[in-house]
Amino acid sequence: MTDKPNYPDRQSLRLKDYDYSQPGAYFVTLCAKDRWSLFGEIVDGVMQLNEAGRIVAEEWMKSAEIRQEIKLDEWVIMPNHFHGIVVITSDSVRAHGRAPVQKPRGASDRPLCRPPKSIGAMIAGFKSAATKHINAYRQTPGEKLWHRNYWEHVIRNEHDLAEICEYIRNNPAKWEFDGFYLPPWVAID
Repeated sequence: MTDKPNYPDRQSLRLKDYDYSQPGAYFVTLCAKDRWSLFGEIVDGVMQLNEAGRIVAEEWMKSAEIRQEIKLDEWVIMPNHFHGIVVITSDSVRAHGRAPVQKPRGASDRPLCRPPKSIGAMIAGFKSAATKHINAYRQTPGEKLWHRNYWEHVIRNEHDLAEICEYIRNNPAKWEFDGFYLPPWVAID
C-alpha cells in the first residue's frame, strides 16, 4: 500500500513527440483563471485595456525583446483571455544560462516539460512576469491569474496563418459570440 495522494492523471495538451522548440509559427491562447475578466472590457467591438491588460501587453512585447529566437505576429488581449502568434525563428543552441534543474527527491524521471527556447518556456516566462506585475499592482501577492495550461496550434502554412490572423483581428468585434465570453457583470477589477 502506498501513501501517495490520488491526484487525477493530467493529460498533456501538446502533440506527442513534437518538438515545440523547432522553428515555426504557433498560435497560442491563454485564459485567465476561472475566466475572470481581468484585462479590460469590449466597448463597441474594441478592446479597452485596464491596467492589468496594459501589463499583459507590456510583458508580451518584452517576450520578444528578451528572447532573440522569437518574433511576435498578430495578438490580442481580450477581457479574460489572450491570443497570439509566436514565431520561433531559429533552432539556436538550447542553453538558457541557468544551473541545471534539480528534481525533488521522489520526483519521476520524466524529462523536463519545458525545454529551453521552446513555446512552453516562453509562455511560462510570460505568464510568470505578467502575474508578478499584476499582483504587485493589485496588491494581491501569490494570487493565481492564469488557467493552469494554454492551448496551442502549430501553424502549418500561409493559408492557416492568414485565417488565424483574421480571427485574432476580428475577435473583439465578435466578443459576444466567443466561447470565452462572460457577461460584463461577471467582471473582476
